[in-house]
Amino acid sequence: MRKRNPKLSPATPGPPLPEGDERGLVVHADNLVALARVPDGSVDLVYIDPPFNTGRAQKRRRVRSVRDEGGEHVGFGGKRYRSVRDQAASSVTFADAFEDFPAFLEPRLREARRVLAPHGTLYVHLDSREAHYIKVLLDQVFGRECFLNELVWAYDYGGRPRDRWPAKHDDILVYVRTPGKHVFNRDEIDRLPYMAPKLVTPEKAARGKLPTDVWWQTIVSPTGKEKTGYPTQKPIAVLERIVRASAPPGGLVCDFFAGSGTTGAACLRNGRRFLLVDANPEAITVMRERLGVEGIRYA
Repeated sequence: MRKRNPKLSPATPGPPLPEGDERGLVVHADNLVALARVPDGSVDLVYIDPPFNTGRAQKRRRVRSVRDEGGEHVGFGGKRYRSVRDQAASSVTFADAFEDFPAFLEPRLREARRVLAPHGTLYVHLDSREAHYIKVLLDQVFGRECFLNELVWAYDYGGRPRDRWPAKHDDILVYVRTPGKHVFNRDEIDRLPYMAPKLVTPEKAARGKLPTDVWWQTIVSPTGKEKTGYPTQKPIAVLERIVRASAPPGGLVCDFFAGSGTTGAACLRNGRRFLLVDANPEAITVMRERLGVEGIRYA
């Protein structure tokens, strides 16, 4: 794979980091420009969910459910609902096509490595179309010795093609800045019930087991309270597990493909600070609505 090292724009005075009592900072900018202003080694955890290079525009119209006895959806207690497009809210879109996806990501991954603290960790959320290419790239940028895990987020929702196995998982590649020095808050991670609780001690059964590298978690329901209407929004449960495991309490988490702001929402729930960056003005609007303004600065 050939080297690609595009020149960055000159750094602007005043690095975009939360200050004082601020809980987070949301920056509307090209992420390469914003990252160039972040000091070396200042971030505890980086999580990114870059566009998956599907070759098409991602689009989602905002809808809501209303009670209707003749509606097409059946809810709790047999009550029926119908979906209504929210006319007051425009559809949210972003481009998801790159001629050379690794070339697009490489300078951003190099910046991620630079801003990570020695104990820092990087999570890169991908799908099966690009995961193997980006794994090779990350081995080059971080070093193979810095590879920690390949997480599989598995879900069971959506379409069922007839001519192949239904694609129902994403890949999350995990790399550390310094092998053996990374943060891993084992005691803060949510635990799962044992599948055979009688085969372990009562104490272990009551405590539950740590998740493995395969995570079962449903997607954000199109009609659920968590939804923002932003395409490719990820469940907050996935981000909460990542934040609790790999960022120290009060630490700084960076997401420079912030989208709907799920990383920031997870940080707010779990006592971490955040730096969110996105170039899409629609994403900034969604984050303002979702995260609020108290203790959060928008730039």
